[in-house]
Amino acid sequence: MYDKIKVDKTGWLYGYPNKEGVTMHSMKYSSIEFEVNIPETQIACELESNVVDLPQRSVKEHIEYALDNPIGAGDISTVVQKGDKVAIIISDVTRKWQAIPTYLPILVDRLNKCGIADEDIIVISACGTHRRQTDEEHKELLGEDLFKRLKIVDHQCEDKENLVYMGETSRKTPVWLNRYAIEADKIILTGGVVYHFLAGYGGGRKSLVPGIAGKETINTNHCNALNPGFGEGINENVYSGNLSKSNPFHDDLEEAAAMAKPAYLLNVVANSDQQIIAAFAGDWIKAHKAATELVDSIDGVYVDERADLVIASAGGFPKDINLYQTSKTLSNSKIMIADGGTMIILSECSEGFGNQDCEDQIVKFTNMEEREKALRADFSIGGFVGSNGLIFFGLAYMVSYIKDKVYKESPIMIFTIILGATFIYCGLSFLLSKTIYNVCQLTSIIKIVVVPIINSLIGILVYKIFKKPILSLEEE
Repeated sequence: MYDKIKVDKTGWLYGYPNKEGVTMHSMKYSSIEFEVNIPETQIACELESNVVDLPQRSVKEHIEYALDNPIGAGDISTVVQKGDKVAIIISDVTRKWQAIPTYLPILVDRLNKCGIADEDIIVISACGTHRRQTDEEHKELLGEDLFKRLKIVDHQCEDKENLVYMGETSRKTPVWLNRYAIEADKIILTGGVVYHFLAGYGGGRKSLVPGIAGKETINTNHCNALNPGFGEGINENVYSGNLSKSNPFHDDLEEAAAMAKPAYLLNVVANSDQQIIAAFAGDWIKAHKAATELVDSIDGVYVDERADLVIASAGGFPKDINLYQTSKTLSNSKIMIADGGTMIILSECSEGFGNQDCEDQIVKFTNMEEREKALRADFSIGGFVGSNGLIFFGLAYMVSYIKDKVYKESPIMIFTIILGATFIYCGLSFLLSKTIYNVCQLTSIIKIVVVPIINSLIGILVYKIFKKPILSLEEE
């Protein structure tokens, strides 16, 4: 028997008994929903949503109520004014369950009534690291009417010309955000709130990071999910439902998102049938927090013990559109498995892996050690080559001046030789120091001592190689 475990039941099977005493479980795969017959004696536990008394409203009524009763902020008319350029951040096609066409027209209508013309509104799809979307997918996201009226762009995290550097977080994450959003007068966040296995919850600040962030920002922030030190695995405070500062992944996200100064938020909560059951508007932190509390009250369930077999669905399309999205179900399911148990995941993955980094991590390595080395190696290498080139030039200058005193004779020629040597040095030093910084995960104090020693040794080695042509200048 285990202590009670709190898990996110989203995407799990739902059961009800039939006349024969066999439990009928309804599960989703792509656009299909089917029943699975399992004898009750073989079921360790059933995960069902908590019953929460919610107002019975239509989707339009939910959205209107949220906008009429903002949390932590005034009416949207107090936030925008005529002539403002407004950027609305929406999710991409992998989040179609949010039913964006049902609430976006209402939000745009409110903005129009505030004097914001259609031509002053730009919709940015927060693709994060995901692919570009087709026109047909844009129509599905906006609806036919808004697709014709508004400009929509897909954020591309590697499009450096359309990224703006905002600064650095206290955890040293360089923050690059979409230029269209930053150049707007006001930014409005939209999205859906669910559990997230790293950020605690989706929605809110995730529309900005990773939604419209640069790849360097996304990668560096995601590194907060790991413990410092090779082989130490995932930080124990990074898990579904943790929205506190103890979760470094979430805390870094929120700090980075704050740099964009979002003006307003409209987030929705949907049930397992992808129907909106509540909406929250207002301050981008306070309104989002209120939404997470509702999600937790509905989908945060406890189980008494782990099971030998866990069967879970990713939730059908679009939640099972690729393996990248399905990994969230995988992460949640593993909490429920007893040692040596088995997991069965239902997911179509019509778009395959859905993410090149995800595919590389799974396909290109045969063991976890190599995977972790590669994962850690993606971070903290910016500016390395340039800065260390200057270090080497200084070292070579001092060694040459003290021992051979040739700099006074021909500084231009020496500079040319040293410049060539620097290119060789940088390549060698980059490979060695990259390993030290990112694989060995040494402390900052040790880095300060060890890396310069390695730089010096390589500098002496390269000097020895080029010593002959340097000394020949003395004769000339």
